[in-house]
Amino acid sequence: MKESVENPLHLKSLNHISLVCRSLVESIDFYQNVLGFVPIRRPGSFDFDGAWLFGHGIGIHLLQSEDPDNMPRKSVINPKDNHISFQCESMGAVEKKLKEMEIKYVRAVVEEGGIQVDQLFFHDPDGFMIEICNCDNLPVVPLAGEIARSCSRVNLQMLGQQNIQQQPHVVPICSATSKH
Repeated sequence: MKESVENPLHLKSLNHISLVCRSLVESIDFYQNVLGFVPIRRPGSFDFDGAWLFGHGIGIHLLQSEDPDNMPRKSVINPKDNHISFQCESMGAVEKKLKEMEIKYVRAVVEEGGIQVDQLFFHDPDGFMIEICNCDNLPVVPLAGEIARSCSRVNLQMLGQQNIQQQPHVVPICSATSKH
Protein backbone atom coordinates (compact mmCIF):
# COMPACT_ATOMS: atom_id res chain seq x y z
CA MET A 1 0.00 0.00 0.00
CA LYS A 2 1.44 3.36 -1.06
CA GLU A 3 1.76 6.10 1.60
CA SER A 4 0.04 9.40 0.93
CA VAL A 5 2.39 11.78 -0.90
CA GLU A 6 0.54 14.73 0.64
CA ASN A 7 1.12 13.63 4.25
CA PRO A 8 3.43 10.59 4.38
CA LEU A 9 3.75 10.64 8.19
CA HIS A 10 0.06 11.48 8.80
CA LEU A 11 0.96 14.65 10.71
CA LYS A 12 -1.84 16.70 12.29
CA SER A 13 -0.19 19.89 13.53
CA LEU A 14 2.88 21.42 15.09
CA ASN A 15 2.88 20.49 18.79
CA HIS A 16 5.82 22.33 20.35
CA ILE A 17 9.29 23.66 19.88
CA SER A 18 12.01 22.96 22.40
CA LEU A 19 14.63 25.56 23.29
CA VAL A 20 17.72 25.22 25.45
CA CYS A 21 18.15 28.30 27.62
CA ARG A 22 20.83 29.95 29.72
CA SER A 23 18.39 30.90 32.47
CA LEU A 24 15.09 29.10 32.86
CA VAL A 25 13.75 31.98 34.98
CA GLU A 26 14.58 34.65 32.34
CA SER A 27 13.18 32.56 29.50
CA ILE A 28 9.94 31.79 31.35
CA ASP A 29 9.55 35.49 32.07
CA PHE A 30 10.10 36.37 28.39
CA TYR A 31 7.74 33.79 26.92
CA GLN A 32 5.10 34.54 29.54
CA ASN A 33 5.28 38.34 29.78
CA VAL A 34 6.38 39.30 26.25
CA LEU A 35 4.73 36.65 24.09
CA GLY A 36 1.77 35.74 26.32
CA PHE A 37 2.45 32.04 26.88
CA VAL A 38 1.05 30.32 29.97
CA PRO A 39 3.10 27.86 32.06
CA ILE A 40 1.56 24.37 32.02
CA ARG A 41 2.25 21.18 33.93
CA ARG A 42 5.33 19.26 32.86
CA PRO A 43 5.76 15.53 33.54
CA GLY A 44 7.28 15.03 36.98
CA SER A 45 9.31 12.06 35.75
CA PHE A 46 11.79 14.38 33.99
CA ASP A 47 15.08 14.46 35.88
CA PHE A 48 16.29 17.75 34.37
CA ASP A 49 15.24 21.38 34.78
CA GLY A 50 12.78 22.77 32.33
CA ALA A 51 9.39 24.34 31.86
CA TRP A 52 6.49 23.90 29.50
CA LEU A 53 4.44 26.81 28.28
CA PHE A 54 1.47 26.96 25.94
CA GLY A 55 -0.11 29.69 23.87
CA HIS A 56 -1.31 30.60 20.41
CA GLY A 57 -1.87 26.93 19.58
CA ILE A 58 1.72 25.84 20.22
CA GLY A 59 3.83 24.61 23.09
CA ILE A 60 7.23 25.98 24.03
CA HIS A 61 9.39 23.55 25.99
CA LEU A 62 12.27 25.28 27.74
CA LEU A 63 15.28 23.23 28.82
CA GLN A 64 17.88 24.56 31.24
CA SER A 65 21.32 24.33 29.62
CA GLU A 66 23.79 22.06 31.38
CA ASP A 67 26.53 24.55 30.47
CA PRO A 68 24.90 28.00 30.27
CA ASP A 69 28.19 29.94 30.27
CA ASN A 70 29.28 28.26 27.03
CA MET A 71 26.07 28.84 25.10
CA PRO A 72 26.72 31.00 22.02
CA ARG A 73 25.54 34.60 22.32
CA LYS A 74 23.84 36.34 19.41
CA SER A 75 23.67 40.09 19.36
CA VAL A 76 22.96 40.82 15.69
CA ILE A 77 19.32 40.44 14.72
CA ASN A 78 19.41 38.61 11.38
CA PRO A 79 15.97 37.95 9.81
CA LYS A 80 17.55 35.09 7.83
CA ASP A 81 18.42 33.18 11.03
CA ASN A 82 16.38 30.29 12.48
CA HIS A 83 13.19 31.66 13.98
CA ILE A 84 9.61 31.03 14.96
CA SER A 85 6.97 33.36 13.59
CA PHE A 86 3.69 34.53 15.13
CA GLN A 87 0.75 36.24 13.47
CA CYS A 88 -0.52 39.36 15.19
CA GLU A 89 -3.65 41.48 15.10
CA SER A 90 -1.85 44.83 14.87
CA MET A 91 1.74 45.40 13.79
CA GLY A 92 1.54 48.95 15.15
CA ALA A 93 0.52 47.71 18.59
CA VAL A 94 3.34 45.12 18.61
CA GLU A 95 5.95 47.69 17.61
CA LYS A 96 4.69 50.13 20.27
CA LYS A 97 4.86 47.40 22.94
CA LEU A 98 8.38 46.33 21.92
CA LYS A 99 9.52 49.96 22.23
CA GLU A 100 7.87 50.25 25.67
CA MET A 101 9.62 47.04 26.79
CA GLU A 102 12.90 48.35 25.32
CA ILE A 103 13.31 45.22 23.21
CA LYS A 104 15.60 45.78 20.23
CA TYR A 105 14.05 44.69 16.94
CA VAL A 106 14.54 44.86 13.19
CA ARG A 107 11.70 45.78 10.86
CA ALA A 108 11.35 44.23 7.41
CA VAL A 109 8.78 44.45 4.64
CA VAL A 110 8.06 41.82 2.00
CA GLU A 111 5.99 42.65 -1.05
CA GLU A 112 4.56 40.04 -3.39
CA GLY A 113 2.07 40.77 -6.14
CA GLY A 114 1.03 44.07 -4.59
CA ILE A 115 0.50 42.51 -1.16
CA GLN A 116 2.66 43.88 1.66
CA VAL A 117 3.74 41.86 4.69
CA ASP A 118 5.30 43.62 7.67
CA GLN A 119 7.74 41.76 9.90
CA LEU A 120 9.40 42.54 13.23
CA PHE A 121 12.33 40.38 14.36
CA PHE A 122 13.82 40.24 17.86
CA HIS A 123 15.63 37.82 20.16
CA ASP A 124 14.52 35.91 23.21
CA PRO A 125 16.97 36.03 26.19
CA ASP A 126 19.12 33.33 24.56
CA GLY A 127 19.31 34.86 21.10
CA PHE A 128 16.63 32.68 19.51
CA MET A 129 14.86 34.72 16.82
CA ILE A 130 11.19 35.63 17.14
CA GLU A 131 9.25 37.09 14.22
CA ILE A 132 5.93 38.88 14.53
CA CYS A 133 4.17 39.45 11.23
CA ASN A 134 0.97 39.93 9.34
CA CYS A 135 2.00 37.07 7.02
CA ASP A 136 -1.57 35.88 6.58
CA ASN A 137 -1.90 38.75 4.09
CA LEU A 138 -0.10 36.44 1.64
CA PRO A 139 -2.06 33.56 0.16
CA VAL A 140 -0.65 30.07 0.62
CA VAL A 141 -0.01 28.94 -2.94
CA PRO A 142 1.30 25.41 -3.51
CA LEU A 143 3.87 25.09 -6.28
CA ALA A 144 1.52 22.71 -8.11
CA GLY A 145 -2.18 22.00 -7.97
CA GLU A 146 -4.89 24.04 -6.33
CA ILE A 147 -4.55 27.54 -4.89
CA ALA A 148 -4.78 27.53 -1.12
CA ARG A 149 -5.65 30.37 1.23
CA SER A 150 -4.95 30.71 4.91
CA CYS A 151 -8.01 30.01 7.09
CA SER A 152 -6.96 32.71 9.50
CA ARG A 153 -7.88 35.38 7.01
CA VAL A 154 -8.98 35.50 3.38
CA ASN A 155 -8.80 39.14 2.44
CA LEU A 156 -11.66 39.38 -0.02
CA GLN A 157 -11.29 43.16 -0.37
CA MET A 158 -7.68 42.77 -1.47
CA LEU A 159 -8.36 39.89 -3.84
CA GLY A 160 -11.73 41.13 -4.98
CA GLN A 161 -14.86 39.01 -4.78
CA GLN A 162 -14.87 38.70 -8.57
CA ASN A 163 -11.33 37.29 -8.54
CA ILE A 164 -12.33 34.59 -6.01
CA GLN A 165 -15.30 33.57 -8.16
CA GLN A 166 -13.02 33.18 -11.16
CA GLN A 167 -10.75 30.80 -9.21
CA PRO A 168 -12.92 27.75 -8.40
CA HIS A 169 -9.99 25.82 -6.92
CA VAL A 170 -9.39 28.11 -3.93
CA VAL A 171 -8.88 25.81 -0.95
CA PRO A 172 -8.67 27.03 2.65
CA ILE A 173 -5.79 25.42 4.54
CA CYS A 174 -7.26 24.80 8.02
CA SER A 175 -5.68 21.57 9.16
CA ALA A 176 -3.84 18.59 7.80
CA THR A 177 -7.02 16.56 8.12
CA SER A 178 -9.11 18.89 5.95
CA LYS A 179 -10.19 17.38 2.67
CA HIS A 180 -11.59 19.72 0.03
